[in-house]
Amino acid sequence: MMTTISQLRHHAGQQVALQGWVMTTRSSGKIAFLVLRDGTGTVQCVFPRKEVSEESWERFGTLTQEACVTVTGTVREDARSPGGFELTATDVVVTAPSVDYPITPKEHGTSFLFEHRHLWLRSRRQLAIARVRHEVEQAIHDFFYEREFIRVDTPILTGAIGEEAGELFSTEYFDLGQAYLAQTGQLYVEAAAAAHGKVYCFGPTFRAEKSKTRRHLTEFWMCEPEMAFVDSAGNMELQEAFITHIVGRVLDRRAEELQELERDTAPLEKVTGPFPRISYTEAISQLQASGSDIEWGRDLGADDETLLAKAHDKPLFVMNYPKAVKAFYMKENPDDPRTVLNNDCLAPEGYGEIIGGSQREDNYDLLLGRIKAQGLDPATYKWYLDLRQYGGFVHSGFGLGLERTVAWICGIPHIREAIAFPRQIHRLYP
Repeated sequence: MMTTISQLRHHAGQQVALQGWVMTTRSSGKIAFLVLRDGTGTVQCVFPRKEVSEESWERFGTLTQEACVTVTGTVREDARSPGGFELTATDVVVTAPSVDYPITPKEHGTSFLFEHRHLWLRSRRQLAIARVRHEVEQAIHDFFYEREFIRVDTPILTGAIGEEAGELFSTEYFDLGQAYLAQTGQLYVEAAAAAHGKVYCFGPTFRAEKSKTRRHLTEFWMCEPEMAFVDSAGNMELQEAFITHIVGRVLDRRAEELQELERDTAPLEKVTGPFPRISYTEAISQLQASGSDIEWGRDLGADDETLLAKAHDKPLFVMNYPKAVKAFYMKENPDDPRTVLNNDCLAPEGYGEIIGGSQREDNYDLLLGRIKAQGLDPATYKWYLDLRQYGGFVHSGFGLGLERTVAWICGIPHIREAIAFPRQIHRLYP
């Protein structure tokens, strides 16, 4: 009976066949062991020499790392084994060899591993990270589905920018001039929110920022919900519930992967509401009191975010940044027109901003003024301005960076491991 490793629990005492790849082998002469991976899990296959044919024993001796094999044997319950089961094997057949596999159990440099990323994905650590990422993505979809949000797929090619013009990848678009790889789907989900009330998009976004920091990729995934009739305070309440849901889901369902990553889960277990909140102005005062030379009006950098978050064991909201350092679409703060009604959500443990959100400017004249002030062409944004002309409404939204969130939850130092094939300013291969 052909089955998978994840289904072995249903076949205790039965003879089965497994297809997969060789992770490790070892032999004492009287008994041999093969650790097999099939994509659904790993299992140890035990070959007692007296119970297998001479041909099978000889074939075992030819096995190499990552060879593709079919193993036949009897499923045996064993509480000490990963997954709680082993396979007492009677035969192994090599279906495809693997000669001189480049990623051996010895230490390899980071550059070498990323040059061989297509193979490195098979390692235990990378498997664990990918499964945590998968759980985070599923948790995101479930969170919004349960709250009756509608998913809207927004364009990757766009004629309108949402963030800094200097961070755009551009291309000629037939006879229509320049098109850009989307930095955000936000402007489009704002339009969809007027149709459905509560929407979100989830897909790849692009930034041509020439940054080499551990927090940046040129291509990354972002989840962006948008809600009609929700103000800045309600926006932060949703963000708080969102982060709590994601972290709780991973703790509940991916404990084995977190253990493989040697992730200390104690900090994650503290991620429950309410999250602390401070204003940008308070943040500047705290930084200055800590010896920073930052002045009011400057955007917060990575070191500033780390210092602020260090004082808390939960994600931290920093609210109401200066208008001059934020995007044109953010709502002017009626209590302080120098600032906007926005927030950044900073993860603890030095991982920085994982969410940026704001109430959107719903005043047509103010929005038009901000577009012009930033040197943008109002004609390009006519459709966006129309949203304020035809039934304008209070609305808010935010964007969560998937890779930063996964890196934080996994406790890995660089977000380049949080995506299967990272794109950075110096890396386009494989």
